Amino acid sequence: MLEKNSDNEVHVEKVEQRPTASIAFGLERIGLIAVQAPILSCLILVALVIGAIFGIQRIKIDDSLSQLFRSNSKEYRQYESEIKRFPATEFDVLVVVEGKKLLARNNLEKLRDFVTDLQLVEGTRGLISLFSARQAPAPGKFPAALFPSELPQGADYDKFIDTVKSNELIRGKLLSEDGTLALIVLSLEPDVVASNKLGKTIGDIRKLMKEDLGDTGLNAELSGVPVMQLEIRNAVERDGLTYNILGILAGCIIAIIFFRKISFMVIAAFPPIIAILLALGGLGWANFSLNMFLNVMTPLIMVISFSDSMQLTFAARDRLIAGQDKYTAFRNAVLVVGPACVLTHGTAGISFIALQFSDSDLIRKFGEAGLAATIIALIAVLSLVPVFGVLLVRNEQTFAVKFRSADAGVQMLRNFCYWIAVRMVSRPGLYSLIAVLFVGSLGVVYANLQPRYRLADQVPDKQQAVAASSRLDAKLTGANAIDVLIEFPKGASLYGPDTLQTIADVHSTVEKQAGVGNVWSLETLRRWLAEKAGSSDVATLKEYVSVIPKYLVQRFIDANQDAVVVSGRVPDLDSSQILPVVEKLDHALDAVRTAHPGYEIAVTGLSAIAARNSANMIEKLNRGLTVEFALVAVFIGLAFRSVVVMFSCILPGIFPVVMSGTVLWLLGEGLQFASVVALTVSFGLGLSATIHFLNRLRLESKPGVTPDIAVERATVLMGPALILTTVVLACGLVVTVFSALPSLRLFGWLSAFSMVCALVADLFILRPTSMFLITLSQRIRGMMHPAEPAPQSDKNG
Repeated sequence: MLEKNSDNEVHVEKVEQRPTASIAFGLERIGLIAVQAPILSCLILVALVIGAIFGIQRIKIDDSLSQLFRSNSKEYRQYESEIKRFPATEFDVLVVVEGKKLLARNNLEKLRDFVTDLQLVEGTRGLISLFSARQAPAPGKFPAALFPSELPQGADYDKFIDTVKSNELIRGKLLSEDGTLALIVLSLEPDVVASNKLGKTIGDIRKLMKEDLGDTGLNAELSGVPVMQLEIRNAVERDGLTYNILGILAGCIIAIIFFRKISFMVIAAFPPIIAILLALGGLGWANFSLNMFLNVMTPLIMVISFSDSMQLTFAARDRLIAGQDKYTAFRNAVLVVGPACVLTHGTAGISFIALQFSDSDLIRKFGEAGLAATIIALIAVLSLVPVFGVLLVRNEQTFAVKFRSADAGVQMLRNFCYWIAVRMVSRPGLYSLIAVLFVGSLGVVYANLQPRYRLADQVPDKQQAVAASSRLDAKLTGANAIDVLIEFPKGASLYGPDTLQTIADVHSTVEKQAGVGNVWSLETLRRWLAEKAGSSDVATLKEYVSVIPKYLVQRFIDANQDAVVVSGRVPDLDSSQILPVVEKLDHALDAVRTAHPGYEIAVTGLSAIAARNSANMIEKLNRGLTVEFALVAVFIGLAFRSVVVMFSCILPGIFPVVMSGTVLWLLGEGLQFASVVALTVSFGLGLSATIHFLNRLRLESKPGVTPDIAVERATVLMGPALILTTVVLACGLVVTVFSALPSLRLFGWLSAFSMVCALVADLFILRPTSMFLITLSQRIRGMMHPAEPAPQSDKNG
C-alpha cells in the first residue's frame, strides 16, 4: 500500500514478492548465471572486451551513394551493370570555379595553369574542361585547340571570348551561358576512389585550388561522387566518436546525479558501455560495414541497454534500502524486473525484424545489425548489473539507513508520479475517450505524410559538395546524372546506320525533355563534325573516336562496342519532382523503341533509380510499421497472457509515432528514409516504459487491491526509473544533432522526440486506459460469475 508522511512524501510500505509465473518464460534467469561466480565472470568479460576491440578494428565504411537502393530489383541490377560498363560518373570529381571576372585574361591564364596542374595530381586519369574544346577541323587534319598558347589582347581578346562563349561543345556544358561559371571534370583512377588514397588525392586538389586560384577572387569548390563519398566517410568516422563520448557522458552524468554514489553510477552506466563495445565488436567480426544508418547503432545500443540497466539498478537499490543484502537484492531485481527487460528487448527486436520487409539491402542490414545488438545488449545488461552490484556495493546496512531518509531526488519524482496517477485514475473512462479521439486525429494527419528523398540529404550539408552542386543546379542545369542506356541487338555494329540513327533519336529525345540538360553522347561529336568539318561520314567519326583518350571514349561507348550511353544532367531536387521527368522521358522513348526494334533502351542513373524507388520503398517501410503495431501488441498480450494488456499497450504505442509524424507534417518534412526508420525503431524502444509499468501493475493486481490503488502503486514504484531512463534515451539519441549528415540529424531528433512522447503516453494515456480496461474486464467477469465479484474502486470512475 501507499502512505504519506507529514511532509506529504509518498513512500512504499514494503518490497513485493516476485511472481510465480514469468512473462519472459524464465529467460531472465540468464542474468543469474554470471553472478554465481562474479570474479570469473569479470575475467571472461575482459577477454570478450579485448576480442571486441579487435573486432571494431575490422569494421569498414560503406560510403556508396547508391547504398539505399541496393537491392535485387531489375532497375538496380540495370544501374549496377551501367556503372560497371560506363564508370565515369562514379569516379568524376567536379571542380566548380565561379566569379564575375572568370573570363578576364589574367584569371583565364591562371585557370588554365590550374587545369594543367590538375592533370599531374597522383591518381588522376584525365580531365575535361573548357580548354579541351577544339576549333573547326580542316580537311584531313586534327582540329587545333580552341585556346591558343598565347591569349590575344585588347579588342582581339574580347572577340576571342565571344567565340569561346558560343562554342557548341562547352556552352551550357562546361561554361555557363553568362560566362561566370566553369566546370572541370576530373576523372580519378577507380582504385584510388575505393581506397584510403582518396583523401590524399582530394587534399592535393584542394591545395592546388588555393595555390593557383587563391589571389584571383574566384570561388572554387568540389563536388561529384568521390568528393561526396569522402565527406560521408569523414562524417561517419567523426560522428561515431561524437556519439560514443556524448552518449556515455549523458548516461553517467544522469546516473551520478540521481544515485549520488559512484558505485551505483558504475552499476547502471558501465553495462551499457560494455554492451556497445561487445555489439560493435561482434558486428566487426561479422563483417558489417559502417554506413549512414549503422553509424547510429552506438546511441541505439546505449538506449536499449541503459533503459533496462537503470530499471534493474533502481529495483536493486529499493531492495537494499528495504534492508535486503546485496546478493538477495540483485537476485530479486533480476527475477522481478528481468522479465520486463527481456520483453522490452523482444519488442525492440521485432522493430528491427520489421525492417527486413524493406527492398533496400542497406535497411535490411541495419535491421540485422540492430537485432544482433539487441540480443548482445540484453545478455550484457542482465549479467553485468548483478555482477557489478555484488562486487561494488559495500556496507548494505549503512547504505539503507543513509538513503532511507535522504533520497530527495527520487522522492521528488515519486511525488510527481503519484500526483499524476491520482488524477488519471479519477476519471479513467473520460481520459481514455479523450486519448482515443486525440490519437485518432493525429493518425489522420500522419496518413497524409508524403514520401520524400533528396540526394543532398545523404551528404554532409556543411561541406563543399552540396554547395558546389547547388551552383551547378543554378548555372548548368544540375550536377546529377540521368542516363539512357542503349544496348545493341546481337551482331549490330556501333557504326551501323541503324545504330547511329538510334543514338541520334535517343539523344534528340533526351535534350528535348524539360528538366534535363547538358546532354552528351556519341551524337554530340557526330553533330559537331557535321557542322564544323562538313563531314558526316562514318570513316571520319571512327577516326576521331580512335584518337580521343580511352577514358573519355568509355564515358559513352562500352569497351566491347555493344552499348552506349546518352547522358544528361538534372538538378538535385526532391524525388517527387524528378520522378515526373523520368517517367515522361521514358514514355517519350517508346517512339524510339518502336522505330528501332531489338535495341534495348532504358532510363537509368542514380537520379532515376532514386526517383523511381524511393517513394515505393518508404511506403513499404511505413506499411511495415503498421503491421508492427499489431505484431507487438499480440506479442505483449501473449507474454502477459492477457487480452487486457494487449489492448492497453496499443494507444500508448501508437501515440509517439503519430505525434512525431504530425510534427514532420507541420515542418513540411514528409516521410524520409531516416524518419520512417526512426519511427519504426522508436516504436519498439518506446514501449519499454509501457512494458515495465504493465509488469509492475501485474504484480500489484492482487486479490483485495482495487485497480486504482494498483495503478497508483505501480506508478510510484516505476515512475522515477521510467522518467530517468527516458531522459537518458532522449539524450543518447539527440547527440546525433551534432552530425554533419542531415539524414542522421533527422533520425536523432525525431527518435529523441518519440522517446519523450512515449513517456507522455505512458503517464497520461496508459494509466487511465489500463485502469478502464481492467475495471471493465472485472465487471464483465462479475456479470458472468456473480458468485465471484471483483473488488470495486472507492473512487469515481
